[in-house]
Formats: sequence, structure tokens, C-alpha cells
Amino acid sequence: MAASSTGRVLNLCKQFQNVCRIASQINVKKYTGWTSFSSYLCREKSPLVGQCWYNLSRPVLQCRSLHTTVNRRGLDEFFDLPENWGENTVKSGAPWTAKQLRAKSNEDLHKLWYVLLKEKNMLLTLQQESRRQRLQMPSPERIRKVERSMIRLETVVKERETSLRLLQTGQERGRPGAWRRNVFGFAYWYRFKEYAIPWYMNRRYKRKKFYTPHFVEPHIRLRIEKYIRAQYRKSNMEKKKLAKLQERFPQMKVPAS
Repeated sequence: MAASSTGRVLNLCKQFQNVCRIASQINVKKYTGWTSFSSYLCREKSPLVGQCWYNLSRPVLQCRSLHTTVNRRGLDEFFDLPENWGENTVKSGAPWTAKQLRAKSNEDLHKLWYVLLKEKNMLLTLQQESRRQRLQMPSPERIRKVERSMIRLETVVKERETSLRLLQTGQERGRPGAWRRNVFGFAYWYRFKEYAIPWYMNRRYKRKKFYTPHFVEPHIRLRIEKYIRAQYRKSNMEKKKLAKLQERFPQMKVPAS
């Protein structure tokens, strides 16, 4: 009796597995048009297809590939245009000014940042290749123009973030802080942090010692005097150097002080 009941249970399990397998094949064929479940998995896991992983209950027609641009040049994006190869000079425009960037929207600035980043990568690749071949890079000033444009773009974005933060919270910086002095008398900007315990119980916070002892104050005055003397000595040397050059070359234009 026990053996017959065990055989019946095994037969029922096998029938249930067959029913589940047939139902999964029907669903895959309904959504994807493929006849076998193994071919569907191979299609899903193939790295050559520009599609991501999907669930079995989700049709493929609702998804699209990650890259949406039509022109896919691949590694050619790291090199200059073919018509500029072998040229000694390449024409380029002026860098973006802050006034021009402030007139653009956030979406345009986001797109322009990646355009400048691709241009910078291309120019750095060209610079490295010129060094390898021991040749002069055509129009090396383009790198400086792109860097200036990126610095100004980042400045404009920070200005917008600061103005928005001032309207919302009334604080100029992203993280509030205060000017603190260490044990050597140097002043620096300390950004506040969140701790799980109060400050008077936090040993890590106490080790920072946001104070200057009394015996350090005379040394602070001496350090300031040393810095002022060094600056005066440097300016005096520059004046003597200009006087000697003016005596040797009377027609030289003296820069304005």
C-alpha cells in the first residue's frame, strides 16, 4: 500500500511539471513569437543584442535599446575628423562665455557638457598620439578652449544651484558650516556633520580641538610678520629686476604697477 501511494504521488508531480512546462512555452510563444523556451533565454542573454533583460510576462515590443543615437562611430569618436588629418592648423571657434551659458536651459547645459567632454577626450587622444609620433599637435589651443568652456559651464550650474538653495533654505552652501580655528591658529571652513550621539559624548569630535591655546597666540603674530616680510622681499626683487632691464633696454615698456 505504501509503495502504491508513493507511485501515485510521483505520477501526479510529473503531470504537474509537464503542465507548467507547456504553459510557459505557450506564454513565451505568445509574447515573443519563438517556439522554444531555451531560444528565448539565449535571445535574452546574448550580449550582442542591444536590449536589456525582461520578464517573461513583459512583451519585448515595449522596450528599446539603450543607445538611441543614429550615428554610431564606435572608437572613431576618440579621433578627429578624417578631413583634419595631416593638417597643421585646424579652425576652431571661441570658447563659451558665461553670458552665453547663462542664457541656456538646464537641459541644454547638460547636453553641452557631454559634447565638451567628448571633444576633450578626442583632443587628449590626439595630443597623446602626437607625442608618441614626436610631431606637433595641430592647434593645441583647442584643449584650453574646451577646458575654459567646461569651467565656465560648471560655474554657471553652481550659481543656479546656489540661488535655488537660497530661495528654498536661505543658505548659500550645500552643507552648513562655520569658520573654526585649530590648535595652531589656522582658520578654516568646517562643514557640519550628523552624529548619532551628542557632541559632548563624541570622542572623535573632541579630538579635533576647535580652539587655540594662549601660548600659541604670539607665534601667530610672528607667522603673519614672516609672511608680510616675504611678500615685501618678493615685490622688492621684482622692482629691482625691472629697473635693471629698463637701464639695459631703455625702449622697453614698463608694466603698470
